[in-house]
Amino acid sequence: MKILQINASARSEGANSTRIADAITARLKALHPAASVTLRDLARDPHPVLDEPALKALFTPAEQRTPEQAARVALDDALIAQVQAADAIVIGVPMYNFGTPIQLKAWIDAIARAGVTFRYTEKGPEGLIRGKKVYLALARGGLYRDTPADTQAAWLKTVLGFLGMTDLELVYAEGLAMGPDAASKGLAEAEAQIEAIGA
Repeated sequence: MKILQINASARSEGANSTRIADAITARLKALHPAASVTLRDLARDPHPVLDEPALKALFTPAEQRTPEQAARVALDDALIAQVQAADAIVIGVPMYNFGTPIQLKAWIDAIARAGVTFRYTEKGPEGLIRGKKVYLALARGGLYRDTPADTQAAWLKTVLGFLGMTDLELVYAEGLAMGPDAASKGLAEAEAQIEAIGA
């Protein structure tokens, strides 16, 4: 088994979403001792955002790209290759202002490429990243699960499903900014969900 862990917090240390993602990866390693882990920390190693030069590079035929354009596309290629090679993907996702961090949006923009990770057919779009198990470690200061305010989970389900990743397991750690008792309860609930993985 090959595990790819994506830490999407803007903090490289001390992030609750990373703590939960680490625990999920540790659980998967316990279940599959021979598994390898590739870690991508988007705080320490952020991916460039999708801007006009990046779009021009992507829409320029490969043989016509400048060296700078080829280098920019190669950055996205590397992330796509990591996802394609993984059997399980663990993503640590904090909630920032009811959405996902810009670091995670940049990562998703990089791996969503027409003709490579999805395609349009006469029957509609088809995701090409299939056969992956995805674990979302969702850390929130408040309580948003299953409420209209949780646009984050809905968007992640939509965009990952669009790319073919429909086997998702969401692990929630909520109430982490609502005092010590609420934080302890939220972390305990997340730990229980993690312990149930593979049970």
